[in-house]
Amino acid sequence: MRYALLIVDRESARPSPEPTSPEEQAKVMKEYDEYTEMLRDRGIFLGGEALQPNPTATTVRVEDGRTIITDGPFIEAKEALGGFYLIEARDLDEALQLAAACPGAKFGAIEVRPIREIPDSPEAIAVGEGAAQPA
Repeated sequence: MRYALLIVDRESARPSPEPTSPEEQAKVMKEYDEYTEMLRDRGIFLGGEALQPNPTATTVRVEDGRTIITDGPFIEAKEALGGFYLIEARDLDEALQLAAACPGAKFGAIEVRPIREIPDSPEAIAVGEGAAQPA
């Protein structure tokens, strides 16, 4: 089953005006590189990216047919999404173990979410989970 490991931390929500020291940056990046390599070695790495901090976000909404664009995130938050991994795990237990091993768990939290599989055909979608069944 595919899972998203969502890396949530305070620094992404409100970046410090003081830059992280190059030594600390190198240490953290080494931890992430090793974690990513472990996922690749196990053949379960499907993707992942680091995201720019919240202040770089732009929010788009459509209300009454009008597109509304707002600079920055729409909500105030103590923590924000800083990046993600997309993995293939046997089950939730394995996904949780992998989340606990992620370096981001030491700085914030890792939210583990199963990927919702969407069928390809319109017929499959019409009779899929939660949809009304044909008569």
